[in-house]
Amino acid sequence: MAAAATAWLEALDSGQRRVAEGAPPRDDASDLDRRRWFYTPTDHGGLTLNEQQPAQQQAAMRLVASGLSEAGYVTVAAILGLENVLDRSEGFDSRDGRVRDPGRYYVRVFGRPGDQGVWGWRFGGHHVSVNNLVVAGDVVATTPQFLGTNPASSPLLGGAVLRPLSRVEELARELLRSLPDDLLARAVLSRRAPSDILTGNTPVLGPGDLPSGHGVAGVELDPAQREMLRNLLSTYFDRVPPGLSPSKGYDDQALESVRFSWAGAVEPSAPHYYRVQGPGLLVEWDNTQDGANHAHSVWRDPEGDFGLDVLARHRAQHHA
Repeated sequence: MAAAATAWLEALDSGQRRVAEGAPPRDDASDLDRRRWFYTPTDHGGLTLNEQQPAQQQAAMRLVASGLSEAGYVTVAAILGLENVLDRSEGFDSRDGRVRDPGRYYVRVFGRPGDQGVWGWRFGGHHVSVNNLVVAGDVVATTPQFLGTNPASSPLLGGAVLRPLSRVEELARELLRSLPDDLLARAVLSRRAPSDILTGNTPVLGPGDLPSGHGVAGVELDPAQREMLRNLLSTYFDRVPPGLSPSKGYDDQALESVRFSWAGAVEPSAPHYYRVQGPGLLVEWDNTQDGANHAHSVWRDPEGDFGLDVLARHRAQHHA
């Protein structure tokens, strides 16, 4: 990851580097730019792919790939490509410039990449936000991480369908449908889905920002249902490389305190929302907009997003 970040920065000219580089990560007010994240087609901060030459773009995508598993990278690449699909469906409207643009994704490196000290990087644009923090050569934070698709489902030749986040939706629905009536009644918090993920792009989640409602706890699930829940979580955790994924830590005991809840319709192609919460964990999904063909998914660590907990400990140990 450090090698990829260094190679990208060294491929840029001085003007590009001024835009591409941010301040070293900290846990105070000087770090606000690094904690600024969006999942809308707006300025995410950094150097866009459009502002780079092909070789520079390739170096940027090599950095992006260093923070993702193969499946995660393929999914991100598909999401970027969907900008062209969305542009067509909206009539190639260019009155305000090209909004639906696969080149309008931003890269920024914070601090100096290497195996010492603290540094990080961000890749973001419409429906993608990837954040990584590295301390003393170790990746210590990969959240918040957001992936969305618009359209969520698109036709392909021969009757096939492109659905980059299909299993992120279907595994949750399979779990919901497996529940007996008493657990189902508690899992479905509302027959009406919220219009978006409830936490939005709030940089740091406090107690008042976390969704309310209890849902069903993993301790109440049978072994087959716990495996469904584990597989669902893997569609979030395994977006990052195997060495960074927390999937292996979610054995049956860890799943006991994880809660699953749902809102909206149970049947496919209708507006719905779900979330999974537990210690150090919040994932949210919604597919409610554009006729339930516009999906959002986010993975967060309420206590450790952006590595603020690690940075605070690092400062206390090394800068007291």
